[in-house]
Amino acid sequence: MSKELRYIIDQISHEKGISRDTLRTTIESAMLTAVKRKFTKFENIGLTISPIDYEVSVFKIKSVVDNVTDKHTQVSLEEALAISPEASLGSTVNEPLDIKDFGRIAAQTAKQVIMQKVREAERDVIYDKFANKVGTVVSGTIIRKDRLAYNVSIGKAEAVLPVKETLQREHFKNGDIIRAYIELVNTTNKGPQIVLSRISTNFVAALFKMEVPEISDNIVQIKDVVREPGERTKIAVFTKDSTIDPIGACVGMKGTRVQAIVRELRGERIDIIHWTPDARLYIARALTPAEVDKIGINEEDKTAMVVVEDSQLSIAIGKKGQNVKLAMKLTGWDIDIISESRYAKVRQDKSDKSIDEILQDRQEEDT
Repeated sequence: MSKELRYIIDQISHEKGISRDTLRTTIESAMLTAVKRKFTKFENIGLTISPIDYEVSVFKIKSVVDNVTDKHTQVSLEEALAISPEASLGSTVNEPLDIKDFGRIAAQTAKQVIMQKVREAERDVIYDKFANKVGTVVSGTIIRKDRLAYNVSIGKAEAVLPVKETLQREHFKNGDIIRAYIELVNTTNKGPQIVLSRISTNFVAALFKMEVPEISDNIVQIKDVVREPGERTKIAVFTKDSTIDPIGACVGMKGTRVQAIVRELRGERIDIIHWTPDARLYIARALTPAEVDKIGINEEDKTAMVVVEDSQLSIAIGKKGQNVKLAMKLTGWDIDIISESRYAKVRQDKSDKSIDEILQDRQEEDT
């Protein structure tokens, strides 16, 4: 039996990535369960597997007493000393139980319980491994798809990529290799459920961390990311190192770094913005690719009025207001954009007041 156990433990350890000690403890527990089912009349039974030679020892645990009233659970001091020279009244001794009595039925039961315990141990290993990887990007292979989700093979585990977590117009077929963000890991009755996403804002941040060494080395920091999945992302970056251009680091030589991310995101437009504590400058940069002429701000209400050339108005606002909405999410400011011609008219009506004063008047009128 010791050779068989060694073979089983070595094989499962190699295939499932479970430590030998964990497997040995699991099998001990499984075999003990089977022994107790076979020898129900014995209340105190123990079982150990040697970590050295994998020999199995089954024994009855008996209390050493003066007067034996239950031969199944008690033993006299004289008999106990024959088993263990260190025995004493009040202690316990392990009386060997012939392993041959284990029997075919008990062995079969042990096998079933072992497989169950191994599956549980395997699930624990998978959970522990991927619970620590939440927030990272993983590569996997599409193995099947149902109406609501793709099933993705990631190493020795299987993950779920819900269809709602994929980009619009994005379709995968069996065998496709994809990258996705590990959103969360749940525990279920069927084992750990690893949930992936390709629309998470964090997916973009993780891709930049993978592609840009300066970010992974914490030389360049990602201050914030906002995203309209499949359409546009705005990412604000910053560095304390005056010799480093944070935007240039993210773009890479001839755009290679950012282009790799754009390809992964199926052509999603990415605006890389140099973060600054200067609110006016930050708002202007956040409205990229539009060019801003003037900005008025109300720091108390965190509202801003932005003036752009008439030709830049549609660019600043973006399709369905997308550009300005993302700029507002990125900066945390409520931004109102007007054209240069409209601003000139408003200023004329306001007797050439400054843009900050015009913004203040407008807010007072609204209230």
